[in-house]
Amino acid sequence: MKVLVVGSGGREHALVWKLKQSPSCGEIICAPGNPGIGKLADCFPILAADTLHLADFAKEQAVDLVAVGPERPLANGLADELQAAGIPCFGPGEAGARIEWSKLFAKNLMLKWGIPTAPFAFFNDPSKAKDYIRKKWAAGQQVVVKADGLCEGKGVYVPESEEEALRAVGIIMTEKKFGLAGEWVVVEERLFGQELTIQAITDGRKLVILPPARDYKYRNAGDKGPMTGGMGAYAPVPIATEQLLAEIKETILQPAIKGFACEGIAYRGVLYAGLMIVEGKPYALEFNCRLGDPEAQAVLPVIDEDILQLFFATATGNLTEDRIISASRSAVCVVIASEGYGYKQEYPNQVITHLDWAADILKEDGFVFHSNTKWQNSKLVTNGGRVLTVTAWDKSLVRAGSLANYAASKICFAGSYFRPDIGYQTLHYQRST
Repeated sequence: MKVLVVGSGGREHALVWKLKQSPSCGEIICAPGNPGIGKLADCFPILAADTLHLADFAKEQAVDLVAVGPERPLANGLADELQAAGIPCFGPGEAGARIEWSKLFAKNLMLKWGIPTAPFAFFNDPSKAKDYIRKKWAAGQQVVVKADGLCEGKGVYVPESEEEALRAVGIIMTEKKFGLAGEWVVVEERLFGQELTIQAITDGRKLVILPPARDYKYRNAGDKGPMTGGMGAYAPVPIATEQLLAEIKETILQPAIKGFACEGIAYRGVLYAGLMIVEGKPYALEFNCRLGDPEAQAVLPVIDEDILQLFFATATGNLTEDRIISASRSAVCVVIASEGYGYKQEYPNQVITHLDWAADILKEDGFVFHSNTKWQNSKLVTNGGRVLTVTAWDKSLVRAGSLANYAASKICFAGSYFRPDIGYQTLHYQRST
């Protein structure tokens, strides 16, 4: 099969890397891709958000499958354009992608279909949102403040004080940091427990659950600093027992799929559930319509599965059974970011060196995925906040974590930063036992 992968980040690099391992894969092309992807596939300079151009390009290239990485082209209706052209797409149409591009839609879906989640309220008036926060705080209830629309993982605020919560409303609604995505905000009660990411592949009928992952959103070690798109992840997660996964399937994933079907939405792609496990019970924090980044860089390496066949069956509505894919090993991925990531939006182009050194350390037990890199004057330079994702795998989660950190420490560019504590609590527990 000839496959087009849409996107340019670490997740898409991981997708290309994994798809290329399929015996069914004849050729992979990517739009727009990045320098790392360029070593595995031909890249074409078409932006992921350029929906009409991408659909025409897929037709011109006569691809057998389009696999969409980021959420923006799905929210823009790329899958709908491809379906109209008779091209299978791994990723839902605009109506299904609404589960991510509208938290109002997602929360109401949870409410309607009995999916456990935190109590919430929506506001399009900042003064009313602030009044609600003051009442909650006066009653001793901490809150989380979220922009309604797409913010690339950065529109969530978990304040530690009433003042911080009120400030979050101002940033989203008054300062309009996220533009139209912040016209509405959701204020929900804060849940305390252990976070868990469950990514299921569905054709709208059957569910194939991938190994669970844990993502680290805070920029700094110890879960400090601003929220980011993700600073690292590991998979699988020991707390996700067979019993817990069965409960998540029954109380969260299946009701969501039923809700789509009742709304007349043919959902084909990834249903990502961001969960909080509170006293052993799962609660849905959010839904996304695509693989997570960096969760994909941790999950794809731990499965021994022909994902091209899986993706094609999903896109054509031909999944045959519900099942859970078990991890054959453990993986830890560490994001190397630019100086100031999470605090500012502009990052200078810094020359990246010693990638070969890191690759030699990892050998067959890891990979360096490119997230935001580019060529400039024949040199590889940084091109954004999250620059590289270093993934290592092993039967032992402890050894995978140590190897990922060691390899990441060898890659150099001015102002580089990574969290040294990805998976630390789980790693420390495993060392102790």
